[in-house]
Amino acid sequence: MEQISVTTLKERLDKGQPVNLLDVREDSERAEFNIGGRHIPLGRIQMFELDELEDWKDEEIIVYCRSGKRSGLATMMLGQAGFGKVLNLDGGMLKWVETYGQEG
Repeated sequence: MEQISVTTLKERLDKGQPVNLLDVREDSERAEFNIGGRHIPLGRIQMFELDELEDWKDEEIIVYCRSGKRSGLATMMLGQAGFGKVLNLDGGMLKWVETYGQEG
């Protein structure tokens, strides 16, 4: 599984580079804090409810969750479903907040 660090992602976002973000956390977690992107909880990915992601099938997708564990699982499942380049955000939102705070 390929990973991307919060530092690399933040640099790309700050430069205005287009980034396909996928948040696989639950609704309540996303409501507390998120860095954007599409929201599809892991349970839906496990059921292969992937229609909302078809337009990203051949593009890079960066998947994130709270700690990086659920997004790691989602990353592997998306790869198995034929998605091209899927990266897991190493450390998830815990690492993001630790590094940049919630304003980051």
